[in-house]
Amino acid sequence: MTTRARELQAQGINVIAFAAGEPDFNTPSPICEAAKKAIDDGHTKYGPSRGFPALRNAIVEKVARENKFQTDLNQIVVSCGAKHSLYNTFRVLLDPGDEVILLAPYWMTYKDQVLLSGGVPVTVHTDSSNNFSLDVNAVKAAITPKTKAIVVNSPCNPTGTAFTRQEIKELAALAIKHNLWIVSDEIYEHLTYNHEHTSVATLGKEVAERTITILGCSKSYAMTGWRIGFSIAPPEITSAMANFQDQVTSNATSIAQYAAVAALNLNPEIIEGMRSEFEARKDLGLEIIHSIPGVKAADPKGAFYFFIDIREHLGGDCPDDLALAEKLLDQAHIATVPGSVFEADGFLRLSYACSRAELTEGLNRLKGALTS
Repeated sequence: MTTRARELQAQGINVIAFAAGEPDFNTPSPICEAAKKAIDDGHTKYGPSRGFPALRNAIVEKVARENKFQTDLNQIVVSCGAKHSLYNTFRVLLDPGDEVILLAPYWMTYKDQVLLSGGVPVTVHTDSSNNFSLDVNAVKAAITPKTKAIVVNSPCNPTGTAFTRQEIKELAALAIKHNLWIVSDEIYEHLTYNHEHTSVATLGKEVAERTITILGCSKSYAMTGWRIGFSIAPPEITSAMANFQDQVTSNATSIAQYAAVAALNLNPEIIEGMRSEFEARKDLGLEIIHSIPGVKAADPKGAFYFFIDIREHLGGDCPDDLALAEKLLDQAHIATVPGSVFEADGFLRLSYACSRAELTEGLNRLKGALTS
């Protein structure tokens, strides 16, 4: 959808893109200046596969300060984005036939990476009627002798759901009971609204010993193109991931790593400024969405997505969400992502990582298209 939107924009058509999963802010200047200094200081050579010590030390301090759990240098691998960290994780965790539980709607990359690693994705569906809250009993019912791991993404792409500490505690107890790994993707950790983020690894030593935490710089610091992510895991898993990565990419880009050190030590007011703007857009957008007949949308607790229920508008020449998304792009010139991509038929994902003016214009186009 993003590609098609760009093609239409290149033809001079005013397309409003709600499809992209990245902040629209520029990377904060202290981060950019750190990168320039790294170039001037000659930090342009190969580095350790696990990441430069300066960055891994900054990660140790960041995790203690913000995520409230302790880690060591030998538990960290810096990779080319959180997506790369996830791929490393699945490649070293999974043997052929191992099952991984995914909570739908989920980011589609999880499924593909599990398949690429020889694993078997097992879907547990959550319910839009309770804002896609975690159903631990449904997860329990999906566990088999072949289950190896559960993927947790809170705050969640695409729904904006963020799990409560109690929900995460119940899931962690299940993992302990059945000797499962928890892959905790916390890339949207700073982008929450009236919600306190809980890192899974804070729930005690026994939980931390079976948790792989995935973090990164892309979303919180507007650094999507810099490609810096990192994993925190028990030392034996970290060692395997570092060895695997050494044969694939060697190290993440040296200059971006020095920029990431500056990001992790950024003035919190800068991060709060971006977060509060996202929250203002969320509130603005919800007001318009709730005025559209036949459309339902929960109030997101995190990330920067609306996940809207458009099932009442399907039928005729728009029998499914894909057909509706294509029609909205062709006729209303708004780019969305069909929910079926995330195993949630009948929904659309709309990113509000755009200006308030674009958000208002785009949602009014959506309202006009659906009501007509």
